[in-house]
Amino acid sequence: MSDSKRPQTMAQKILADHCGKKFVEEGEIVNASVDIVLGNDITMPLAIEEFKKIGTGKVFDNTKVVMVPDHFTPNKDIKSAEQCKILRDFAGEQNIINYFEIGEMGIEHALLPEKGLVLSGNLVIGADSHTCTYGALGAASTGVGSTDVAVAMATGKLWFMVPSTLKFVYKGNLRNWVTGKDLILYTIGMIGVDGALYKSMEFSGPAIRGLSMDSRFAMANMAIEAGGKFGIFEVDEKTEEYMRSKGKTGYKVFRSDPEAPFKKVYEIDCSDIELQVAAPHLPSNAREARKVADIKLDQVVIGSCTNGRMEDLEMAAKILKGKKVGKGMRTIIIPATQKIYLEAMRRGLLEIFVEAGCVVSTPTCGPCLGGHMGILAKGERAIATTNRNFVGRMGHPGSEVYLSGPAVAAASAIAGRIAVPEEVI
Repeated sequence: MSDSKRPQTMAQKILADHCGKKFVEEGEIVNASVDIVLGNDITMPLAIEEFKKIGTGKVFDNTKVVMVPDHFTPNKDIKSAEQCKILRDFAGEQNIINYFEIGEMGIEHALLPEKGLVLSGNLVIGADSHTCTYGALGAASTGVGSTDVAVAMATGKLWFMVPSTLKFVYKGNLRNWVTGKDLILYTIGMIGVDGALYKSMEFSGPAIRGLSMDSRFAMANMAIEAGGKFGIFEVDEKTEEYMRSKGKTGYKVFRSDPEAPFKKVYEIDCSDIELQVAAPHLPSNAREARKVADIKLDQVVIGSCTNGRMEDLEMAAKILKGKKVGKGMRTIIIPATQKIYLEAMRRGLLEIFVEAGCVVSTPTCGPCLGGHMGILAKGERAIATTNRNFVGRMGHPGSEVYLSGPAVAAASAIAGRIAVPEEVI
């Protein structure tokens, strides 16, 4: 059988396309051209330092290097200000077109799709582990180290080992309030934090076709929490409509062949999936929210590159409207981009949040990584729509983080403990 006729997965096809081949074998090491090289205020300063050592002088393409200072911005201290200045100066020196800072920035993994910078069939790398988010658009995207970003900025290429693929087929109807966040927490709980180690996770099935793009981004975002190299969705009309809404055409659509060599196929009945919560200290500690409803909380965070989009804010507002957060509950709402912030304001969501006793922040990753805007003290507990709950992730090593979708987070803010919407509405 010729290489062009050998069955391949989406991951294989995208990698083959980017290294000029008809076919790539699982486990093969390839040198592939990349479409986007991404970095932020934590990871890009080191990449810039290493890039200068390479000596090429100029980045390979000033339209394909993207920089978004979003982790410690607005700058929380002198050190973070200096980190961001490194990016700002480099962007000026290199005439980086896609540099987004205060006033026009957002959380990077929400901002790039919003601006139409990532398309179906792209190969994207970023010095941030949640770069896998763009798989929602049918792209192969993954997090890499800062030195890899330096090489890619200089050459436009990077090496990859072609991953095997796990296919997840989601069927059935979703229950009330259940979103992509619940599906991915359930999935990670099922296979474990290393269940997809250096594999591509391919998401498909009738339930997936019913998901919004916002929910798909949330699912792809957390592929890395199962060890995944990529988290890729089949491209459908919703995907293409999203890209067309950004004025984009001419993208490539790759689909896995029916006889593609999937390592394993999982069939999941979504009608069995309740609202999920991942208990400390792993995203794989997923269970039904109602089973941990007695856990008292100190803080709620609704936002992040996982769940700071309009679907998330609308769901939270629907629950919080006309209610008050529990006494002493610090409830922080973070729209993921300036555009989302503005749209939420136009729809009256920010008023609902403030009247409920929440605080609304400018876009930032801050609390997710224990950076700022929501640090936990020893012994405190938070529920968050973020993507990680490792020891010390949101502050003191003696604090605890529970992960959930926006519905459980909003209901918990009102109850002062982990709760589901039906308890507070």
